[in-house]
Amino acid sequence: MVYSLIESTKTALWVKGKKLAMFENIIEKRIMWGDLDALGIVFYPRYYEWIDGCAHQFFEAIGIPHDQMWEKHGIVFGLAETQCRYKQAGRYHQKITIGTRLAELSTKGLTLNHSINNEEDGSIMLIAIEKRICLDARDRHDLKIKTIPKTVYNLLEKALHETG
Repeated sequence: MVYSLIESTKTALWVKGKKLAMFENIIEKRIMWGDLDALGIVFYPRYYEWIDGCAHQFFEAIGIPHDQMWEKHGIVFGLAETQCRYKQAGRYHQKITIGTRLAELSTKGLTLNHSINNEEDGSIMLIAIEKRICLDARDRHDLKIKTIPKTVYNLLEKALHETG
């Protein structure tokens, strides 16, 4: 799986008359032959693979790489729920962008929104949601839900909304 980061941006968003800057991590990918099914369109599990990879890149872009979460903080963000809405089929050698944003944050979990777009015309191909829970990963055989450590929470909160 080959990704290239094309940008990490703050997108202006207005909520109740207040301008917020929402961090979005955007990567670029080209659809390859191995991504396709017998009909010549992207095999649906690939989308889940891509958004999971983009979630890891999102965490890294805001300053908490996955290995650091585990080693320094003893946590991982495990998947509790995923959902995809397919709008347009992906085809061989098509260039796409995948944008990832933090949509919701609580003391024990978060929701990431992903959008896969056709790079050529910007059309939306897929909208996906991941709900992740914070897990105590010090013993990987006995994972338990845990409150997000304050330093990690602060980085997530900053990505969720900064006053612009």
